[in-house]
Amino acid sequence: MDPDGAVMLELDDVRFGFENRPDFLGPISAVVRRGDCWAIVGPNGAGKSTLLRIMAGLLAPQSGSVSLEGNPLGSLTGRGRAKRIAFVAQSTGGELDFSARDVVMMGRFPHRSFGLFESAGDGRFADRTMTITDTAEFADRPMKTLSGGEAQRVHLAAALAQDPSVLLLDEPTASLDLHHQLAIFEILRDRADRDGLAVVVVTHDVNLAVRFCSRVLLLHEGGAVAQGTPDEVLTPKQLAPVYGVEMVTLMHPDDPARRWIVPLERTSEAPR
Repeated sequence: MDPDGAVMLELDDVRFGFENRPDFLGPISAVVRRGDCWAIVGPNGAGKSTLLRIMAGLLAPQSGSVSLEGNPLGSLTGRGRAKRIAFVAQSTGGELDFSARDVVMMGRFPHRSFGLFESAGDGRFADRTMTITDTAEFADRPMKTLSGGEAQRVHLAAALAQDPSVLLLDEPTASLDLHHQLAIFEILRDRADRDGLAVVVVTHDVNLAVRFCSRVLLLHEGGAVAQGTPDEVLTPKQLAPVYGVEMVTLMHPDDPARRWIVPLERTSEAPR
């Protein structure tokens, strides 16, 4: 992560609500820079997915502003946003009889002339991102035959094939085994470090955030409890009152830079 990286996505005093919960989210302010890898963490119902959809331009804030590289996000067309921002939803839905490679090629749609014809360059993007995400072996298989974890990795390949500046992911490791959970976060951090991709990921796994992310936003009941580095935000003192769980930190015996947050037991101060 380049601490002096260009600002890619900026939220200024963003607020959002629903008809029955007008003050659901906010105020939230954050600056996502080139090469950042942000984690958004917090309990269920904290507003994490809603905030991510606002960052993607899929929801408009009721007040405050969101800008992409200095331009109001709402001023961009759908195609314009798709050229700069890739969004991987928590649930991607069915793809009928599309093959895995077909889905990855769909990631190139915003960059095609008239959106119709695939080029050799599109194919190279697809091949590269399927290699990166370890999905090339089932490129020709129909999506409906893949496991949830395999399908999620295909959608990550499609998002990377968009060649975005900002990558937003909603719980991308929820259905993955331990090996591929680590692999996905290794890919995200590598793309941030190597390509300067700005990554924002919603996750319930605070230990993956500790290990791989450079910045963290902790949400609770729609508000920002804390933001900063993992060492500043992801501590038992910060997390325990938010999650209603007593926690401790365990340090790696051979590497003092490596640590884990371990939940011990629920407290009487359960989150609402």
